[in-house]
Amino acid sequence: MAQPKKLLFVCSRNRWRSLTAEKLFNGVEGIQARSAGTEPGARVKVTAGHLGWAEVIFVMERKHLRRLRAKFAAELANKPVVCLQIPDAYEFMQPELVTLLQAAMTPHLAV
Repeated sequence: MAQPKKLLFVCSRNRWRSLTAEKLFNGVEGIQARSAGTEPGARVKVTAGHLGWAEVIFVMERKHLRRLRAKFAAELANKPVVCLQIPDAYEFMQPELVTLLQAAMTPHLAV
């Protein structure tokens, strides 16, 4: 049996978008998902350990990728990073957010 793919979802405060993505995809067959935020007040603040653990990193907006590159350039060196381009306009598990995340992730979850 193949090892689960390790996905890290990153947004600003790790309260709505990335946390929703973690809840949606963690435990889906073949996937382990975690989430973190880039802001000082994030529920779970992203660390070098998160980036080291992840096989693929998904950011919600380009600003999240800029913040990660500024702070963790070495850890990101050979990691695939995908920007999902999901704005900070949704609440945790909001149906529209769930639909957007599922659609954005479909090409990345194909076996």
